[in-house]
Order: sequence, then C-alpha cells, then structure tokens
Amino acid sequence: MDAGDVEYEPVSVKEVLAEMKDTAELMIDLSFSAVLLGSAEVAEEVLELEDRMDVLQMRARMSLMMAARSPEDAEELAPVLGMVGATEKISDATGDIAKVVLEEIGLPDAIRTTLPEAVETVVRATVSGNSSVTGQSLGSLNMETETGVRLIAMRRGGDWHLNPGKDTVLEPGDVVLLRGAEENVADVYQDVTGDEFVAPEPVEEGIDDLERAVDSIVLMKNMSELAVDVAYGSVLYGSEALAEEVAELEAEVDALESRFEAWVLQAAERVDDPVSLRGLMHLAGATEVISDAALEIAEGVLRGMGTHPVVAEAVFESDEVIVRLTVAPGSQLAGTTLGDQMVRTDTGMRVIAVRHRDAAGNDWEIMPGPKTELRVGDVFIAKGTRTGATRLAELVGDDSLDEFE
Repeated sequence: MDAGDVEYEPVSVKEVLAEMKDTAELMIDLSFSAVLLGSAEVAEEVLELEDRMDVLQMRARMSLMMAARSPEDAEELAPVLGMVGATEKISDATGDIAKVVLEEIGLPDAIRTTLPEAVETVVRATVSGNSSVTGQSLGSLNMETETGVRLIAMRRGGDWHLNPGKDTVLEPGDVVLLRGAEENVADVYQDVTGDEFVAPEPVEEGIDDLERAVDSIVLMKNMSELAVDVAYGSVLYGSEALAEEVAELEAEVDALESRFEAWVLQAAERVDDPVSLRGLMHLAGATEVISDAALEIAEGVLRGMGTHPVVAEAVFESDEVIVRLTVAPGSQLAGTTLGDQMVRTDTGMRVIAVRHRDAAGNDWEIMPGPKTELRVGDVFIAKGTRTGATRLAELVGDDSLDEFE
C-alpha cells in the first residue's frame, strides 16, 4: 500500500505499536544479515518491511492526534509519539543498511569475515513442495528446541506474519526467515528448500586500521541492538535504571563512531580503491541512528514522564521480556561462568550484556559467552520469557526482579 492510500480509520494504538516494535526488531536482524550474506533478496525484504512501517506509523500518528483533546492529553501522549518516531527512525536506518547491498555501495570483504561473530545468521528460505516441513505446524516441528533455529517471520502471498505461533502450518511457497547459528541454519535451510545453504567465504584483510574500523562497526551494531532491547524494557517497566543504561550505551556508540571515522580515514591511504570504504561509512551512520532512536524510546522515562499505559501494554505484547539483575553475595553465579551454570539451558534466558562493577573494571561486555565470569556486584541484562526470568533471578540471588513486574 502506498502512503497516499492511507486514510484514517479507528485502530488499536496498542496493536499498531506492538507491530511496529516487532517489525523494527526484525528489520535490524535482516539488514545486517543482508550485509553478511551479500543477499539482495534479504535486503529487498527489509525495504518491503520499511514500506509497511511507513503505513503503520501514519496510522499510529492519526489515531494519537484524534485522542488528544486537552493539554493534559498532549502531555501524556508525547512519549507515545516519541516511540512512534523513534521506531520509524530504526526502520529508515535499516533500510539504509539494506541499500548498501542493493545499490552495491563499496564494502571491504573483511566485513563478511567479522560480522558472523556479531550476528546470528538470518536466512530467507522458500518452503518447497516436497519439503519434509510442508503441511506441518511449527508446534509439531518443535524447530527451536530440536535445532536451535527459530522461525522469526513468515510471508504468505503479500501478508507478513511476525512471530508465527505453534499452530502455524507451513505451506509450499511460504517465505520464511530463519535465525540461528550458521551451522544449525544450514541444515534447516536444506530441509525447508531442498537446496544446500552456501555461506560466504571468509576473507582475511591485512590493513590494521581497516580491521579496527570493521571491529568498531561490529561493536556499534551490538551496542545499538542492545540499546533498543533495553529501551523497550525501560518503557515496559517504567524503569529509570534501564533508561539510564540506554543513555550510557548511546554515548558509547557515539564515541565508537568517532574512533571509527579516524581509522577509516587512515585506512583510505593504504587501500587500492578508497571508494570501497563508502559502505562502511553508511553502516556506521545508520547504526548510530539506531542507538539514537533507542535513546528516544527511553526519553520519556528518563525525563520523569513515566510510561503511558498503551506503550507498556504494546511492549508487553512481545514474546520476550527484558530484565536487569545484579549478582548478589552468595549467588550460585558469583565466581563462576555462564557456561558452568548452563544459564541459557536451565532458564531459557539469553544474557545479552554484562557490566562488571568491581576492581577489574566497569565496562559492558556485549553478547557474553559461556566463558564469561560473573562476580558479586556485576549487573547483567537478559532476554527471554517471564518464567525464565524468574528462574534466572533465583539463580542470581537477586530479589529485585519484582521492580520490573
């Protein structure tokens, strides 16, 4: 639907905001995966979702304008409009990332060697008529438990289905988006399509400054995506503590972008074709916009305006919740590692960041792994189900979980 075809009609703002949130998070995944895979098909999906997002934000704005009947209404609805605008910025930024692939803007090959460390592979696959999954429901396939791969979205005809449920039955011609570790995705992709998944060949890059620039992009991507997750958590729980974490992450991304620019300029002297670095500049700029948008989502909470109920309810519609916990004295996790305690296996929660707050430092560790050691006073942010969050709080020894409920 073109923007010109959009007319006012009564809609649930909560449902529109929830769909915008889910769509924006999906677009972040898809845009970086398009770069990683060099996939024009995945990049095209991002632009289709960007068009969809334009319609959603216009519907949300019209409904909010109709709802504001007094200065008090305007004050209450201002943070809601802020969330709409910020989510649209995320959409536009991911569209810019996708265009790096579609318009063949220069990118050093090293980006496709380094990005896999930061991105769970997202693959676009079309269900084959003779696939073993055809005619089966997602519940019967139990795909995520059996393979570690999640089907995050599906397009049937012209209609997108975000976060399809266990009763969703796969049909020939369905376009599905699969997310997981590359080695796991490859097997599922073959089952779904009947074709072999071909990953991009790793390429070694020999210019130190360029390697540092690419590493900076990866860290900016991780921090920006984390900032978005935490920002939505802050509005869901009305938590100033989480909103402050978003502000710190946004400041760190700004600092990284400054260092990135210096390394790219230094590397430009030593590459055969400096124009090939344009894509890196586009990626950095778009990624920084995502972190700025995350801060805008949390702005109302930071300024003491609280969270409008419609925003909290919209964020709550998401399948996953975000919690911020502190490792307490006597915790089972104190002095051990995430892997030793099998945190993800036992709770189903994914720890997306750890902030060490002792003599060893006070820095974020983004996307920590099984070897990450936790100490008393460390703060960590995790994403998953409410049941998993409760289990995790018990394991951590932090009774502050109810401040987010």
